[in-house]
Amino acid sequence: MGIVADAVMNAGGNVIGVIPKALMDTEVGHQHISQLLIVKDMHERKALMAEHAEAFIALPGGLGTLEELFETLTWAQLGFHEKPIGLLNVNGFYDGLVDFLAHQVREGFVREEHARLLFNEPDAAALIEQLQSFEMPEGVSWLSRQAAKTLGP
Repeated sequence: MGIVADAVMNAGGNVIGVIPKALMDTEVGHQHISQLLIVKDMHERKALMAEHAEAFIALPGGLGTLEELFETLTWAQLGFHEKPIGLLNVNGFYDGLVDFLAHQVREGFVREEHARLLFNEPDAAALIEQLQSFEMPEGVSWLSRQAAKTLGP
């Protein structure tokens, strides 16, 4: 995350970091970004990041990346947000995950329209182009907009 933040800052961009206090106490948060927000816990971190985000992109990563990716997809499925979600599938990193999601659709555990909420591209420019043109399809969310606002993060 630090390398991405540095690249954005070097290109003149704006970076808002969000870190739980416990992590801030045990590691140094990035001090050379536009704004560093310290929150109570991971739940508050994810809700605040979702509030600030215009889109979500998962870069190759570990368990935390997967957890945040699937929570973000679940929130879209429920109607808590209508923001685009993408995988930057560098060198096929996420091919197994994409195959598994297709398997879940075939087995009836995930609806096709929910699986299509996740864009999958190996090229960053192509992924950004897809995310910029995204519009949430009608009827995809399980909850009405009003119910989602009441229950959402």
